[in-house]
Amino acid sequence: MAIKRRRIGLRLLEMMPLQRSANVRSVAAIIVKGFYLGLLAANFTPQQVLASDDAAPLSTLSRPLTAHEGAAVPSTMEMQPLMSHRPKRANFEQERASHEARHVADWVVDSGDNRNMPFAIVDKTDARVFVFNADGRLRGTAPALLGLAQGDGTIPGIGDRPLSTIRPQERTTPAGRFVAALDRNLRGKEILWVDYDGAISMHPVITTKPAERRLQRLATPTPLDNRISYGCINVPAKFFEKVVRPAFTGTDGIVYVLPETRTAREVFASYDVEEGQRAPAGREPALSAQVVSGAARH
Repeated sequence: MAIKRRRIGLRLLEMMPLQRSANVRSVAAIIVKGFYLGLLAANFTPQQVLASDDAAPLSTLSRPLTAHEGAAVPSTMEMQPLMSHRPKRANFEQERASHEARHVADWVVDSGDNRNMPFAIVDKTDARVFVFNADGRLRGTAPALLGLAQGDGTIPGIGDRPLSTIRPQERTTPAGRFVAALDRNLRGKEILWVDYDGAISMHPVITTKPAERRLQRLATPTPLDNRISYGCINVPAKFFEKVVRPAFTGTDGIVYVLPETRTAREVFASYDVEEGQRAPAGREPALSAQVVSGAARH
């Protein structure tokens, strides 16, 4: 009978998972000590309880694990099955979009890079703008007019220069991730500031110069004639009124301007959601728009 009870005690010791936490080991030691006191209360002497050489000393429950023991005993996290990541994707409805636009939109939704804010994607190659709710549902899309010159950078200090001094090769729409906000320009017209320092905004199409035929350029099915502005993103007036303004009213948002001389991966450190590679959390916004009135390039 004594041997049987002693074996039960040893079996309980074997069933206890070894833990690295000192607090857990202390609790385990208390439980085992209680068990042994119960055996003593059943008329077993201390010599009978601890007589066997294969009985694990209580001191081993509170000593640190050796490197070998630590490697041999898997932690609770290691024993749990790995959860496969289910990719999240943006909802483009039935709208046509380039591979790069879908790649960036899916990455934004999957990684949460938009910080639960509405966002827009400006595809310079296709000359098209997509505006999304914070959850990645498409609010609307429209053609856009962009900077006359190709290129993904901008000239330092260009936002402080008069338009008449900006040369044709300097009239670029810079690529990047921008924190955007609604505001008004010096003429009192509502715009969405994209890059305040570079004087880049998204606004209803400018029609003050008929020779530029901006409305006609927006209406053509090809993006080849959509490069005309000083750098700003011109969209149809109705699209700005019905889609852009409601999306960004009362909140900041993110505008992703896709590159045309580099890849989206290089500019945004994005990934294909099919690969299941999550971006590191906590990445800070690249740029912040200053919500103040000012002049914008048209």
